[in-house]
Amino acid sequence: MAEHKMETDFDEETPLSSSSSTTTASKPHTFHFDSSLPLPKSSSSSSTRRISRSIYTVLIKAKINILLPFGPLAIFLHYFTAKHVWQSLLGSILSNMLLVLGCAFFTGGIVHYQKLQVFNKAAAVVNSGLLLMAVMGILFPAVLHFTHSEVHLGKSVLSLSRFSSCIMLLAYASYLFFQLRSQHNFYTPVDQEVDTSENTDEEEELELTKWEAIIWLAILTVWVSVLSGYLVDAIEGASESLNMSVAFISVILLPIVGNAAEHASAIMFAVKDKLDITIGVAVGSSTQISMFVIPFCVVVGWCMGKEMDLNFQLFETATLFITVLVVAFMMQEGTSNYFKGLMLILCYLIVAASFFVHVDPKSDDD
Repeated sequence: MAEHKMETDFDEETPLSSSSSTTTASKPHTFHFDSSLPLPKSSSSSSTRRISRSIYTVLIKAKINILLPFGPLAIFLHYFTAKHVWQSLLGSILSNMLLVLGCAFFTGGIVHYQKLQVFNKAAAVVNSGLLLMAVMGILFPAVLHFTHSEVHLGKSVLSLSRFSSCIMLLAYASYLFFQLRSQHNFYTPVDQEVDTSENTDEEEELELTKWEAIIWLAILTVWVSVLSGYLVDAIEGASESLNMSVAFISVILLPIVGNAAEHASAIMFAVKDKLDITIGVAVGSSTQISMFVIPFCVVVGWCMGKEMDLNFQLFETATLFITVLVVAFMMQEGTSNYFKGLMLILCYLIVAASFFVHVDPKSDDD
């Protein structure tokens, strides 16, 4: 009886194990056989589609990219003299603070004329303070030079500029830490803008990955730099043929074209009632140029053995100082309307007219 029971148990268990083993063994083989062949083709086709979509998004979809040859990176080219560098940087600051911000306030105020647009007042005050610090770093070398009160004639301005540039870079690094790490909640938008941004951001899809954006940024940076060289070389000829000063072309005309993308994005966000992003585009760009780009150029020139200082000449420095004061007063309330935008635009017209009648100062070598 016991042997008969053991045989029946063996007979009952054997087919079960054999059937399960055959099924489990057959399924993986059929699975690997069916999926191994199309994998290389699907991966290659997906990568091709991704590259095509990336090219379409960057070069074709955004119609503003036809202005890429006139990008703001022209100011960093070696074709420039030091004077053209400072004039173009100054023009970018003035254009962002007066024209771009003014058009954004004006357009947003017209679209939302029934309510008062608000933005983060505390963040705007911090940007205004940084801009005033930049004016301080630029003002003293110019005053020291034109009052002839240097301890060592021709060297004190350069030494002061290099020291001030290092201090400005330290202040900008502290500002980034304050904004991104220490007090990042300090820069959150106002409550009503958070609600609208959450609703709209959920509908938007990611068109480029992080590495695709970095690669395209590097490619377009090189391309814009090459094309901008031809544009910069034409400034002298355009100045003679159009009977305009080089300062007017460098400070007014070239930055307007170079800041076209920022101009369009600032107006777009103002129309969507996202003024915190508008302030970041317009005033944030001016803060970055004045507190990082200009001092960085001085430090890089110092390392390369080139004498680059913060002497912007008296006329240019006074223009920057008044512009920063006007914008700081406009943003101190944390609100905007179309009248504030109109005043900023009119102020920019006054600045443009001033540079149109401004005669280029003679260099010391001449």
